Amino acid sequence: MTALSALLGGCSSLPSLSDLTSITGEKMMGIVTPYRVEVVQGNVLTKELVAKVKPGMPRAQVRDLLGSPLLTDAFHEDRWDYVFTIQRQGALPQNRKVVALFDGDKLKSLEVPDDLPAERDFVTAINTFKPTGPVPKLSLSEAERKALPLPPKAAAQPAQEPTGAVRTYPPLEPRS
Repeated sequence: MTALSALLGGCSSLPSLSDLTSITGEKMMGIVTPYRVEVVQGNVLTKELVAKVKPGMPRAQVRDLLGSPLLTDAFHEDRWDYVFTIQRQGALPQNRKVVALFDGDKLKSLEVPDDLPAERDFVTAINTFKPTGPVPKLSLSEAERKALPLPPKAAAQPAQEPTGAVRTYPPLEPRS
C-alpha cells in the first residue's frame, strides 16, 4: 500500500502538456526546440527586378519579368497585387506588397514599398546559416590564376590501324 501511494504521489508531480511547451512554442521542457515549417508565399521581388519594369509595357511583358501576380481581382482587372511573405525559423518575418496598375493592356504605374530590398540584402536577411571560422574563398584573383601550373600537354596519339577484316562496299548508286 505504501508503494502504491508513493507511485500515485509521483504522478502528480509530472508536468502537464501545457507545461511542456511555452506559449510561444519555442522550447519543449526547456531543452528541445521544435522544427517549424518555413512558409514562403508569393513572388520575391527585388529592386533589380522592379527597375526593369517601365510604364507602357504590355501585361505579358510585366508577367514575364515579375511572374504571375499572387492576387488578381475580377472586379479590378487593371490591378495586379504581388504579395510576398516569408516566415523562417531564426529570421524575422517579412511582408511586402507591390501593386501594378494597368490602363488597358499597358502598365500605368507600379507602387513599390520603400523597404524593397536589393537581391543581396534579401539573401542576407533570410540567411540563418552562420558559419564558424573564416569564410572560404570562392574565386581566385588574376595573379593567383597566372601562378597556377599549366596542365601537361597530351602527346599526339598516332592513328590506329583498323583491326579485323577490312571490307570494301560497292557504291550505293549505280554509275552511269
